[in-house]
Amino acid sequence: MKPIYIDYLNALDIEALAMTDAEIIGAVEAGLVAQGKGETVIEPRVHLEPDPSFHGHFNVLRGYVAQLDAAGVKIVGDYVDNYMHGLPSEFGILNLFDPRTGTPRAILDATVITDMRTGAVTAIGAKHLAKKSSKVLAHIGARGTAYWNVRLLDHLFDFDEIRVHSRRPESRDAFAAKLAADLGKPVLAVANWKSCVEGADIVVEASRLPEPQPLLKTEWIKRGALVVPYGTMSAVELSLTDIMQKIVVDDWGQCKGGKFGSLRAHVEMGRLSEATLHAELGQIAAGLKPGRQSDGETILFWHRGLSLSDIALGKAMLAKAAENGIGQRLRFA
Repeated sequence: MKPIYIDYLNALDIEALAMTDAEIIGAVEAGLVAQGKGETVIEPRVHLEPDPSFHGHFNVLRGYVAQLDAAGVKIVGDYVDNYMHGLPSEFGILNLFDPRTGTPRAILDATVITDMRTGAVTAIGAKHLAKKSSKVLAHIGARGTAYWNVRLLDHLFDFDEIRVHSRRPESRDAFAAKLAADLGKPVLAVANWKSCVEGADIVVEASRLPEPQPLLKTEWIKRGALVVPYGTMSAVELSLTDIMQKIVVDDWGQCKGGKFGSLRAHVEMGRLSEATLHAELGQIAAGLKPGRQSDGETILFWHRGLSLSDIALGKAMLAKAAENGIGQRLRFA
């Protein structure tokens, strides 16, 4: 047997890559287009909850992207109390394999990959589903993925006003300050959900609730807005889906099952079903179904997170690392 090596990118390597906003969005959208064309296999995520008292769980995502000649498994821990220990709420590992032989090919730190690809899916959703004239962004939540949501959305829309809110004043103030410094424009940290959400063109709800609580009121959503709820625990009212002209998800197979997700109650009660669903985002990205068709449409986009987005971004990172001599090779066998 020939020697087998694994390409390894740790967090420092990925930072050194300095992936641009356009590179991140481009890689993830290519994966979504492949999904829309039926060139992927996505297995619904599964969860491991070691002990409820730990206030966290693991997500295991699995997928295959034919165009990229790669199969992958990502394991990511999601622990809401990690800030108390000075740790990010999520840690992840992405493993890539040869889909024909099962040979291991690469291991990547997936903590920032998770953040980046989540932000990219939010931004790509807005690219197709938000009004082109959107100028006011409301963002609830300040966890790791929140930064890339705002950064990549602003890359596409160049907002006039960005409002952020989170439960703890110190987290939202620090979040607003970092965004303002990196984006070169004011970012307003607001004290409550209503003042953040009301009148915004794009509303992203990425809160960190210990249990479902309807904090985002349907009446605050203005006509023609795009609403993107993807918190683990629902923060929206059941009536939210009633005002939507279109509901889009990233993958119906994942959204129709599983314990977690901000629209879980809507699915279980039949308010969101395959019949009421407009499309998966990949179908829209591939040009198979329409996105926004008028400024008056109020649209909801719910994403759970796709293994194919991790795989697509991971492959793009490996290609850039090879070009720039970044990373390590580990002997496997």
